[in-house]
Amino acid sequence: MKKRREKKNVFIQGTILAAAGMITRVIGFAYRIPMTNMLGSDGNGVYSIAFEIYNIVLMLSSYSMPLAVSKLVSARLALRQYNNSYRVFKDAMLFAICVSTFGMLFLYFGAGFLADLYSTPELVRPLRVLAPTLFVVGILGVVRGYFQGTSTMIPTAISQIFEQIFNAFFSIGAVWFCMSKLTQGVQTFKTDAITSAHGVCAAVNLGYKVQQASYGAAGGTFGTFTGAFIALLFLVFTFFIYKPTIIKRNKRDETGITESHSEVFSQLFFTVIPVVISQTVYQIGYVIDDLIFSKAMVTKGMSNSVRKSLQGVFNSQYTVLINVPIAVATAMAASSIPSIVTSYTRGNIKDANKKTGAIIKFVMVIAFPSAFGLAVLSSPIICTLFRSPSLRAYNVTGARLLTYGSIAIVFYSLSTITSAILQGLDHMNVPVRNSAISLVVHLILMVALLYKTDLNVYALLIGDITFPLLISILNWISVKKYIGYRQEVGKTFAVPLISSAIMGAAAWIVYYLLFMITKSMIIGLLFSIAAAIAVYAVLILALRCFEVSELYELPMGGRLVTLGRKLGFY
Repeated sequence: MKKRREKKNVFIQGTILAAAGMITRVIGFAYRIPMTNMLGSDGNGVYSIAFEIYNIVLMLSSYSMPLAVSKLVSARLALRQYNNSYRVFKDAMLFAICVSTFGMLFLYFGAGFLADLYSTPELVRPLRVLAPTLFVVGILGVVRGYFQGTSTMIPTAISQIFEQIFNAFFSIGAVWFCMSKLTQGVQTFKTDAITSAHGVCAAVNLGYKVQQASYGAAGGTFGTFTGAFIALLFLVFTFFIYKPTIIKRNKRDETGITESHSEVFSQLFFTVIPVVISQTVYQIGYVIDDLIFSKAMVTKGMSNSVRKSLQGVFNSQYTVLINVPIAVATAMAASSIPSIVTSYTRGNIKDANKKTGAIIKFVMVIAFPSAFGLAVLSSPIICTLFRSPSLRAYNVTGARLLTYGSIAIVFYSLSTITSAILQGLDHMNVPVRNSAISLVVHLILMVALLYKTDLNVYALLIGDITFPLLISILNWISVKKYIGYRQEVGKTFAVPLISSAIMGAAAWIVYYLLFMITKSMIIGLLFSIAAAIAVYAVLILALRCFEVSELYELPMGGRLVTLGRKLGFY
């Protein structure tokens, strides 16, 4: 009974974090639509490149802190070393302050160098606006990691929602303010200049386009800092409310074991570094892809405007859309580590295996329908969401990218969750090795495709699919090797795949029938999505993807069992 409660708690906490992840992704996706339309194709190209650079510096400095702190704290709590778990938190905070400060200074003072490297001078302003965000996110990550280590996901979930809401509000507002003020200034300058010199307006228009992309992207990045700062304030407030509970728990520590600061820093360092390298390999792939793409397209004579527009379509339309369902895998990975660490620390490999299988199945049940849904409805989704004139010209490209590339959702989800499982089982270097091997293969493939073919942006798509696929295969082999895990294929992969294929066909039929009748893409989308959810839910129950005992362990599992019995499936 206790094991069942623990297993159910994994799903409940995971679902809380996954739900928050989905909500934040939806909010992020929603605000990116008007922001993308305001920025235009050039501005989106600058914004997306700036964010890729920011993300890689974030990975190197503090992105791994929540996972590392969560792992170390949960391991000590499993052994009832309450004082040591709190010492991990304090030492991790000092560690984060140091490395985040270094990352902040590097990004601010290195903005000019990075802009020159990418042959994009407009990058300087957004990079310098993002610099202080690194410091805030570093501290934020430690507090989130501590709460996650205690198997309490609610503070993290709420802070993520707050962060994204304020991010959305200030991003849209700052983009509008920066671009509107710039437009007013240019119009005033042109009015004065036209009386004194002909041809000045042409130069002003060219300079305006460059400055518009730079200021607009900087405005968008300001919201990132504001959202992170608000989330930090909320978590600090929550932590001080929770602190009396921490003090009481520490007084119950009867182990008599006290780790030195050097021991904690050592374990923190050797936990953070593999996670940093593993996560950085993921992110560095995007950054290097952008860099190789830029250099290759310049070599082939593509104009800067077209190049930045294609990068904007790939990063601001395709990538943003597929990242919404991937958030579930990321959240489940973060929430599953404390539970798997607890089982592994206690020597219960069988229980760790069960939790591994259950989490992978849960993630696949979400990933497959997401991939099929985005693939079959790609065109109306892109055309409905991205309406500005500069983006509309690339809607066909965006739709094709989404149709062909949505399968990456499955591979990214699987690679993310298996990497987290390996790290939770103390095989920290294995995901690093697997990711590094995949990255080398990926880079060779990218250079060949970009320089030897005319695929241009579709080469990025091929790389975006093959990279996580190779990581997934290598991680899968490693999990089997180290804990004897045997992957169940039928209900974990086959049933979600078959159900999703049928669901996709139903969604496509409903959409096009309604579009022929109403001539409205929005109406067609809304009803097709509703039909897809209903069809998929029935198929998952009909094909018995989950046994009754498994359903009871899921959130709202009792209602699912009742529905299955009413439909005659159980």
